[in-house]
Amino acid sequence: MNLQPVLKNDLVSLIPLKDSDFEELYQVASDPLIWEQHPNKDRYKREVFQNFFDGAMQSGGAFKAIDNQSGKVIGSTRFYDLNKEDKSILIGYTFYGRDYWGSTYNPQVKKLMLDYAFQFLDKVYFHIGAENIRSQKAIERLGAVKTREIEVAYHGETEKLNFEYVILK
Repeated sequence: MNLQPVLKNDLVSLIPLKDSDFEELYQVASDPLIWEQHPNKDRYKREVFQNFFDGAMQSGGAFKAIDNQSGKVIGSTRFYDLNKEDKSILIGYTFYGRDYWGSTYNPQVKKLMLDYAFQFLDKVYFHIGAENIRSQKAIERLGAVKTREIEVAYHGETEKLNFEYVILK
């Protein structure tokens, strides 16, 4: 399974993230309200976002999300922690500019990623911060089921309580 294919539909394109995408992506991420419910509420700060971006690059599965109509970068997401034995992967580290909240963009991005992943795997997991009600509701609308509560240490950060969700093939 290639963790960084180009994935597209009529609405959105997921393009493998490159080092040169930092400034454009940081322009979206620099809004403090994006991170309000996230375990790391300071991610809008350049130095904190730089750590997030470095983790995205090291993951080998990160994307920038592009609105096909405007051509603008609207956020980012990634595949990570591929487990060939369990035939599973995680999707996460997803964020969008506020103009795209509550729209069809997140469901369409997740559909692209799920359809691709289920060509190779049987399970897709999501780790969502315990306080991130907005993301929990969004993933539940896609049919994900909460399986457990787990402490997760995001790249270069301390462990925080997350809820783990799964969608089966």
